[in-house]
Amino acid sequence: MNAPNASGWKPEMVADDGSVQPMTVSGDKGLQLEEPLIFELNRAGQTGVDIDAPTRGPIAGLAKFLRKAPAALPGLTEPEVVRHYTRLSRQNYAIDLGPFPLGSCTMKHNPRLNEKVARMPGFADIHPLQPKHTVAGAFEAIAELSDWLIGLTGMAAVALSPKAGAHGELCGLLCIRAAIEAKGENRPVVLVPESAHGTNPATAAFAGFRVESIPATEDGRVDMAALVSRLGPDVAGVMITNPNTCGLFERDLKAISDAVHAYGGYVYCDGANFNAIVGKVRPGDLGVDAMHINLHKTFSTPHGGGGPGSGPVVLSEALAPFAPLPFVQREADGRVHLVEEEEIASTGHAQSFGRMAAFHGQMGMFTRALTYILSHGNDGLRQVSEDAVLNANYILRELEDVLEAPFAKAGPCMHEALFSDAGLAAGFSTLDIAKGLIDEGFHPMTVYFPLVVHGAMLIEPTETESRAGLDRFIASMRSLAERARAGDERLKTAPHFTPRRRLDETLAARKPVLVWKGDKA
Repeated sequence: MNAPNASGWKPEMVADDGSVQPMTVSGDKGLQLEEPLIFELNRAGQTGVDIDAPTRGPIAGLAKFLRKAPAALPGLTEPEVVRHYTRLSRQNYAIDLGPFPLGSCTMKHNPRLNEKVARMPGFADIHPLQPKHTVAGAFEAIAELSDWLIGLTGMAAVALSPKAGAHGELCGLLCIRAAIEAKGENRPVVLVPESAHGTNPATAAFAGFRVESIPATEDGRVDMAALVSRLGPDVAGVMITNPNTCGLFERDLKAISDAVHAYGGYVYCDGANFNAIVGKVRPGDLGVDAMHINLHKTFSTPHGGGGPGSGPVVLSEALAPFAPLPFVQREADGRVHLVEEEEIASTGHAQSFGRMAAFHGQMGMFTRALTYILSHGNDGLRQVSEDAVLNANYILRELEDVLEAPFAKAGPCMHEALFSDAGLAAGFSTLDIAKGLIDEGFHPMTVYFPLVVHGAMLIEPTETESRAGLDRFIASMRSLAERARAGDERLKTAPHFTPRRRLDETLAARKPVLVWKGDKA
């Protein structure tokens, strides 16, 4: 029998930088393959196709466009190209591979039923410029989705044309501005609490308002006294996120709305976290005038990757007349049609602030959201909210003994659990926990947000994670927290099991290298 470990292999070796870590000659870890740029794979002269040399000159008039030098394309065979992009695709972490516990940015499972319906030719193949009479079924689907959104929120109308959540915020603010201008008033200020989403101040500024911040109380909610004391004839309204970014329900929202209305202002609610209360609370009953809904967060349409999104905005009776064009409207005979510019006077919508998108929203997202709603029904949607809140509170209670939870005593959290880096050993930070989580096989949580908590770790498990899945995640988080509290230096250099180690995130953010320049790089 050969002597064990005759090769001298060790589980850990010293790298060039002096760090001790698992090493391989190839740089690969298991089957996580090191993947260079396709240009770095170049082998001059290789090609995946054979193209005959041209037998004639350029078409008359096109000679000036002839390339003066060969195209700087990498030389690879077809299998090499296929393998390159297949390896890259395996490095693309997604919700279909594992949990995605980003706080305030729900990544939940997208039911395949939604995809199947969205791909039906009657929905998938329509063109935004085809004659209206040929898409009556699509208008019916949009109208039914509108009815559901209005009913679930207790509002008077809905604008479906905004393309994303932030676009929806802008839509709501433009409605508020139009309403103020219609009254002949000058209200340049929008109040934004510290516990609101980070996009809110930017949106208000983009809409032409001056933003003033309202502090949070010690329990992570809006300081109502501070907000009310600032109200006045120059305040257009307030933007409140509910549930807020601390994962807490704003219990004073009705009282805040009454106060804002008494001063002639409007209430914008950031409904990005509507998934925690859908079927349980109707924002319209709380005095909200406008609220966008991220269909991807509440109704499971795909999220991320830069694809088409949707951010419908529900509106109160006070703001409904100012909704953007176009919109669907059901007539007395039951038929639905699209109202556009030439029809606004005859349909009583002359106060609309106008069009904010070329066409009427994203049909694919509408179809997926409506499928999700119909497959769950009112009772199912209520159960979704309850399960999401249950999962978040399960994580909060299972980790609060090893991680500081600043608002754990402020009542049950809603859709997300919030922790801080207080209690970690000196020199250890939230970033170390996040990087260690990658080694554990999980996508990191949201870090350093919300800003009201130092070293924030915001975790949103969603309702689609099982008890077993949550326990795996909790076990990893407990291990990382205990290592950070004990001062395990190895955690400071995590991740160790990825093709790339910890990056200089400041340099990557401020001096990104996004273009291949060959030898000039």
